[in-house]
Amino acid sequence: MPYTKRRRLVSSAVAVALGATALAACGSSSDDGEAQSGPVSLTYWTWTPGMDKVVDLWNKGPGKKEQITVTVKKQASGDTLVTKILTAHKAGKAPDLVQAEYQALPTLVSNDALADVADTVGDVKSKFAEGVWQQTTLGTDAVYAVPQDIGPMMFYYREDLFKEYGLSVPATWEEFAETARKLKKAAPDKDLTTFSANDSGLFAGLAQQAGAQWWTTSGDKWKVGINDDATKKVAEFWGGLVEEGAIDNQPMYTPAWNKALNTGKQIAWVSAVWAPGTLTTAAPDTKGKWAMAPLPQWNEGEGRTGSWGGSSTGVTTDSKNKEAAAKFAAWLNTDGDALNALAKEGGIYPASTSAQLSGAFMSPPGYFANQPDFYKKAAAIAETTAPSAWGPNVNVAYTTFKDAFGAAAKNKSDFTAALDTMQQDTVADLQKQGFGVAE
Repeated sequence: MPYTKRRRLVSSAVAVALGATALAACGSSSDDGEAQSGPVSLTYWTWTPGMDKVVDLWNKGPGKKEQITVTVKKQASGDTLVTKILTAHKAGKAPDLVQAEYQALPTLVSNDALADVADTVGDVKSKFAEGVWQQTTLGTDAVYAVPQDIGPMMFYYREDLFKEYGLSVPATWEEFAETARKLKKAAPDKDLTTFSANDSGLFAGLAQQAGAQWWTTSGDKWKVGINDDATKKVAEFWGGLVEEGAIDNQPMYTPAWNKALNTGKQIAWVSAVWAPGTLTTAAPDTKGKWAMAPLPQWNEGEGRTGSWGGSSTGVTTDSKNKEAAAKFAAWLNTDGDALNALAKEGGIYPASTSAQLSGAFMSPPGYFANQPDFYKKAAAIAETTAPSAWGPNVNVAYTTFKDAFGAAAKNKSDFTAALDTMQQDTVADLQKQGFGVAE
């Protein structure tokens, strides 16, 4: 459909709104110029390792039959890629396809950078869990991307050390806190885990599990709820553990953190399904000593998890071959051979539910050879992922998190005050961009 110069807000079940000074909603392959006839060449911006080898399967198979060739252009991930996509789009030169994290989709859509491919991706919705699919539709009838990989959150622990110290795997967060205290009493030089203030995605996933809705809409305005009751509960919980010294307060992904995991100074980790790859590098000496379990719950038996990471494949509004690009995006994220190659070459955990228990995922990760049902359990946990609600300035919220929570964790000060700072900065940025903001 044609786009207009008015602000366009779309309310949804997950309360994701779209809107900016330039507006979205391109949808068919005939928009923005005529599609090329004959052979088609597409460009795909992605950061996934080994994607060129995966794309070769398309170029030599289905793509060759349909005369559609895809060329991979490796990119940085995160905000760097989002900025690059938007810059290219302003010049009308964005690539045909882009890899985009789920939290970046509202930003890209509100800037009219992603096309609605609902009519061209085919019947792929059934391949994904509802909570995953809604992240690419933004709660509308449009489809702005095809899910690629997901990061359902889980609890990892040193099975041998839990047994040594008489610890039980916590089923609730209250039990988690008691486990941390029990370990600290038995072994003062050890910590159950750490609160890492350099990982905003981890905190967002924990808040998501608790029922947080950071961005919603009220009429034609955004409503920011980063300091809502659910998130305050999470902040108070972790802030309390840090303040009393029951857990460590150092950041992750540092040499010191690696050593703590490798030597057993820290014996658990709240992470996501991709953790085995990290542990293989961070704690090589403890291979076969870890186990995975569902995330502790706020209410016993609740059965809900958050998400940390995950991305999708979108078709840009600049593409002159949207239909061809959408066919490739659908193939890449639903075809069995493609998904096996993505797992092997890129180390991803597929969003496609059928792929989660087939091919590369029929056996556990090598690091977790002691847990044969690793991926069976992971697939069951993935189905319990809580809905998420992203907005157009996630980058601002995440940056403020690192600053405000970083200081609070270091000083063992009030985490809820840091949460209020996140709320204030996020609202101020929306207003600065010209969005209407509800109280």
